[in-house]
Amino acid sequence: MTILSASIMSDDRAYLSQKAIDPKERLIFALDVDNSDRAREIVTQLDDAVIFYKLGLEMFLGGKYFETIEWLLSRDKKIFVDLKFFDVPQTVGAAVKQLTNRGISFVTVHGNDEILKAAVREKQDLQILAVTVLTSLDRGDLNDLGFECDPDALVLSRAKRALQIGCDGVISSGREAKALRASLDANFLVVTPGIRPVENTEEQSDDQKRTVDVKTAFMNGADYIVVGRPIKSTPDPYAAASAIQQTIAEIFT
Repeated sequence: MTILSASIMSDDRAYLSQKAIDPKERLIFALDVDNSDRAREIVTQLDDAVIFYKLGLEMFLGGKYFETIEWLLSRDKKIFVDLKFFDVPQTVGAAVKQLTNRGISFVTVHGNDEILKAAVREKQDLQILAVTVLTSLDRGDLNDLGFECDPDALVLSRAKRALQIGCDGVISSGREAKALRASLDANFLVVTPGIRPVENTEEQSDDQKRTVDVKTAFMNGADYIVVGRPIKSTPDPYAAASAIQQTIAEIFT
């Protein structure tokens, strides 16, 4: 399976992440399934092609969420809890505290400054990722929500505030990653979902609107990419994940 061209040597690498991250950990698989048995089946199938897993709301509501996390940790996998906490600050802080000292790496928080501050106060061994603008939203959606600005400006504004508050990074489309790298601390994590083999066109049926491919995401400054359907929906998910890993290895060589 060919995700993108391997000829990358002539590309501008000015925004490429310089963090000491194992290249194989830069791919995060979105474990978006509705039960723990299916989750274990997929993880077993992906085997050594994926180290890092994101567990979101679907997995949470399917039951055995923490049992699945413990099972993944027992297999030396890394965990990204993507529950996008958004509630009154005290509740968000209490929720974040419940996730500490469990071996979890990343947790997403969605909200204003006070919500982010509450999460940061309780994070301990966790890394807090602030949600900027969901990759399923475009300019028209933001207008409908009352934001009279383009996604780039809103992402940058939210990311700057998150950094000042003490968050460890942001969730951001690859389209905005370059602006973040140009404006923010290089140590600030950028985690990019909405990865597709090619950018979306109007004819595609996809709820992700602001997408980029693997190469573009990293060249724009992403530290990690989150990939789900482009791996899970293929006849051979292991081969698909391995192809992405090969691309990542080439980029960071």
